[in-house]
Amino acid sequence: MDKGPISQFILHHYRHFNSAALVDAAKAFDEHMNKGGKMMLAMAGAMSTAELGLSLAEMIRQDKFQIVSCSANNLEEDIMNLVAHSHYYRVPGYRDLTPAQEKELLDNHMNRVTDTCIPEEEAFRRLEHHLLDVWKDMQAKGERLLPYEVMYRLLRSGVLEQYYEIDPKDSWVLAACEKNIPIVVPAWEDSTTGNIFAAHCIKGELDPHIIKNGIETMMFLTDWYKKNSGGEGVGFYQIGGGTAGDFPICVVPMMEQDLGWTGTPLWKYFCQISDSTTSYGSYSGAVPNEKITWGKLDVDTPRFIVESDATIVAPLMFAYILGW
Repeated sequence: MDKGPISQFILHHYRHFNSAALVDAAKAFDEHMNKGGKMMLAMAGAMSTAELGLSLAEMIRQDKFQIVSCSANNLEEDIMNLVAHSHYYRVPGYRDLTPAQEKELLDNHMNRVTDTCIPEEEAFRRLEHHLLDVWKDMQAKGERLLPYEVMYRLLRSGVLEQYYEIDPKDSWVLAACEKNIPIVVPAWEDSTTGNIFAAHCIKGELDPHIIKNGIETMMFLTDWYKKNSGGEGVGFYQIGGGTAGDFPICVVPMMEQDLGWTGTPLWKYFCQISDSTTSYGSYSGAVPNEKITWGKLDVDTPRFIVESDATIVAPLMFAYILGW
């Protein structure tokens, strides 16, 4: 594929330090995919509120990711942005806010994520109304679903289309829904929609068991990995740290060591974008070599770490991989 102007700029200017690591990681990603490999995206942080969907959605449409693991907030916040974008409020001088100004944002039902405030009524409550209909329908039918399956059912029902406030092609969850790729969501209960679900369970309106739990999520991932890790195998592209990355990457040593499935293929590529400094016991700051000792990566696995802001690095890498 001929590379476009953004890729040409990157190749010409990004020659050293983290910029060179970005180029090396992007080239290795390209090589892995061109050989017929598959790729998981493990995404932490607030990437959906950062509107990473502007480039990530196209990566999904062009089959650059076959599965996603994300923190629960990323699953919900992409849809919130889809249906309530015009109500979001940006605070360019967020570092200068006083506690009293923060309280004023709360009183105005604006929940801040760095420089961006998510509108509670238009985002959280608008989504709650329609999610509750899906949950109650599941309960009436005796169904149990993974969190992403609930969101896909909601999107496919069409009830949210009346609220769309951005171009739907810029929603990465909608792109994933259209491609029907799985989204693994460890610790889904650690999210606004998870809290809303818990509240309805506490009030006795819903049975908590209609949402499949974390162990069932790992069982689902194990089955997916077993079916997809042949041939050139599966690579691992990680944004941030925490559970969104640690949960899915552990499926390999679990299969090999705990299940005794000797010969389970290791991850075939690894890249992490992180601004977390390598420190004492920090998973988010653990260098890729450490993962060799845990049976996740091999000695010759292409592995990279780009120590920078993912909202800058990921779109540039995606642009290169997409040939822009």
